[in-house]
Amino acid sequence: MTVSSITPQNIRATLLLRQEIALLDVRHEAEFATGHPLFAANMAADRIAFEAELRLPRKDVPIVLYDNGEGLVAAAAAELRTLGYSNVAALAGGLQGWKAAGYEAFEDVNSYAKAFGELVESRRHTPSLSADEVAALISDKANIAILDVRRFDEYATMNIPGSVSVPGAELVLRAGGAAPDPDTTIIVNCAGRTRSIIGTQSLINAGLPNKVRALRNGTIGWTLAKHDLEHGAGKRGGIGPFEGAADNARDVAYRAGVRHIGAAELAALEKDTHRTLYRFDVRDVEEYAAGHLAGFRHYAGGQLVQEIDMAAPVRGARIVLTDDKNIRADMTASWLAQMGWEVYVLDGGYGGPLEVGPPRVVPRPDPAHRYRRPYEGTGVAEKAMQAYLDWEYGLVDQLRRDGTHGFYVI
Repeated sequence: MTVSSITPQNIRATLLLRQEIALLDVRHEAEFATGHPLFAANMAADRIAFEAELRLPRKDVPIVLYDNGEGLVAAAAAELRTLGYSNVAALAGGLQGWKAAGYEAFEDVNSYAKAFGELVESRRHTPSLSADEVAALISDKANIAILDVRRFDEYATMNIPGSVSVPGAELVLRAGGAAPDPDTTIIVNCAGRTRSIIGTQSLINAGLPNKVRALRNGTIGWTLAKHDLEHGAGKRGGIGPFEGAADNARDVAYRAGVRHIGAAELAALEKDTHRTLYRFDVRDVEEYAAGHLAGFRHYAGGQLVQEIDMAAPVRGARIVLTDDKNIRADMTASWLAQMGWEVYVLDGGYGGPLEVGPPRVVPRPDPAHRYRRPYEGTGVAEKAMQAYLDWEYGLVDQLRRDGTHGFYVI
């Protein structure tokens, strides 16, 4: 079949003008991680049948496909057209055409969220402590609380000794319970850098009275400093917002340009067939399964910020978030807005009938096709871990060279 092509220059112009586009890399994730445009999303050709309708809700959204010469684009375009997608084209020259035009290729996965995290740290000078400094505080039995902002399964695999699981968007909702004493220093960690930077800055932005610090380089930095990790931990932080948390979270969202809407405004957005609309419930999965608003897909807020390219591959789309307490939605929305998204928080809606049941899931990819993150599992690959950190340190300069991001930091 014949697939029309679009030049790299036209794609770049679309991104700069914030018009909708789904730039899809149809290679497997392991190949995608070797290099791709900043706002490209991975959707392997053999997974389109599982993923397209969930990740590409508007059938006439502009879709541009590319590979790196493997010959995957024609079959991927045919699959999309079979599913009813009517506006499918190819990137002229594929990935090599993008590079030949002088444009940047970014390695790894979730690259633009990670680059944004590095930009936040560079602009806000997010405070942090080294692994050795945190280890000394633990040894001295200092007045600290270590909050792990990764998914619970990641935390349970390996964690900083004594830490408690408080996944990213839950921080402002739960920090008051985890550290009720304002003299307690809160230390936020993830596996590497991004989620701990965003988590630490979230608590600072929301006005938590405690001193807050990121564990510099997360469990990777801890491992490289030759400190031991725990395995199989199960401590979860309970709900306990600090005084003024809800008002402060809403103020943070407003400062980022987020608007709150009601049912009537949501209905108007849903009726606009010329724009893609993503609707996400950012609470934890147990709350979602117990009762959620119809049409809203589950995506825990901290992971949504980290994995926004996976959750919402249509750059330029609209996003509506919901949360029965609003704190998580406001904090999540504040970050997405700074990443250039048009994002809203839905007020209310939980007083009426709710749908019950677990989130929709798609089959996992073949492990042979996945990119193995240097921070996954319990193995120690120090060379890969250091290379990963070195890559992250260079992302701010790469953003500057690329010039399409449109990020800002409040």
